[in-house]
Amino acid sequence: MSDLIVSSYNIHKAVGTDMRRDPERTVRVIGELGADIVALQEVDRRFGDRRGVLDPDILRATTGLSPVMLTDRLGERAHGWHGNLLLLRGAEVEAARAVTLPGLEPRGAIVADIRIAGQPLRVIAAHLGLLHQSRLLQARFLSREIEGGDGRPTMVMGDFNEWRLGAGCSLMPLRRELRAVKRSARTIASFPAQMPVLPLDRIIGCRKAEIGDLRAHDSALARKASDHLPIRAALRLPQTQSAVM
Repeated sequence: MSDLIVSSYNIHKAVGTDMRRDPERTVRVIGELGADIVALQEVDRRFGDRRGVLDPDILRATTGLSPVMLTDRLGERAHGWHGNLLLLRGAEVEAARAVTLPGLEPRGAIVADIRIAGQPLRVIAAHLGLLHQSRLLQARFLSREIEGGDGRPTMVMGDFNEWRLGAGCSLMPLRRELRAVKRSARTIASFPAQMPVLPLDRIIGCRKAEIGDLRAHDSALARKASDHLPIRAALRLPQTQSAVM
């Protein structure tokens, strides 16, 4: 089976570095990625009815990606959950749920069990908090979501708001508390988009979900469309269900 392309992208509510809100520009960047699975953050407005900033029909037509629908969303006009949206190409959704993350700020994640290219996969898409202690709590919460799965390969991705490495990193529970989580030797700077220096966005493979070729998608359009660059990687899954267990 050839590798799948996966990506995470904080679209900053479709407001670019030129301070213009341009959802169609955001969709064009998503199309540039050519990804099979995309986790988006900040897809909904923060206040009021928290409506989504993208047009799902234009998104499907332009990129071939379809949103994972959630029934327990913040509001009827919101795209996702606390600004998180998961997009898939050619995948069957077996189960998907929104979870609220602990911490002082309102934060959330999507946990989706899917089949893609005939293989089972759990995808966790999240946007972690700005406070270090909150991120520690949220990383522990997500580690339990990995551990509580049915043994299928699992991938965690999103804007983790963490730039530190080593012992001071608030994401250590994802690496230290679960032996199933593979240590990622590389991080990719994705923020700020016009001159990236901080690796705020992450893609982590767990339980035999192999992540390779991790890179930022650095195009002229991406540098204007958001304050974050998208990151993308190749995902390789076990060939058979028996290889997962």
